[in-house]
Amino acid sequence: MAAEGADLAGEARLVDAMLPRRSRVLDAGCGPGRVGAALGAAGHTVVGVDVDPVLVEAAVEDHPDHLWLVGDLAELDLPARDVPEPFDAIVCAGNVMTFLAAGTHTEVLRRMRAHLAPGGRAVIGFGARRGYAFPTFLEDVRTAGLVPDTLFSTWDLRPFTDGSDFLVAVLSAAE
Repeated sequence: MAAEGADLAGEARLVDAMLPRRSRVLDAGCGPGRVGAALGAAGHTVVGVDVDPVLVEAAVEDHPDHLWLVGDLAELDLPARDVPEPFDAIVCAGNVMTFLAAGTHTEVLRRMRAHLAPGGRAVIGFGARRGYAFPTFLEDVRTAGLVPDTLFSTWDLRPFTDGSDFLVAVLSAAE
């Protein structure tokens, strides 16, 4: 993809622009660590979690300066894993929300909310027609105690419309 000119750091750039230097970032559904590593290179402290041990092993091998953990986002409890500090931002890219087990979306969002520092935000992006409708996601967001700050149709901040085929949601904890 990089050889074809694809922007492989767009997600990280968006999240980085929202944060002061040396912020704490959770890469939820980190895969091999591409987004988290880019955020780490920008000076943030990164913890990545993914359910796939092979992908986490790749992240550890390719980006050893960060903490990568195997775990199910529906059971996310990082204080129980000696990671007690909350996060200034949570990034969930790569259509992770569409790969979750049926019926776990709201719980995953609740777990994300529980790991946010006061004033922290979660940034979640995924495509349409992948089995998780945008209106259902937004209902789950509210049920989980989060509120949308803003919605985009791309990681480069194009406006979200009813016809968008991708959603990037910037969320914060409900008051």
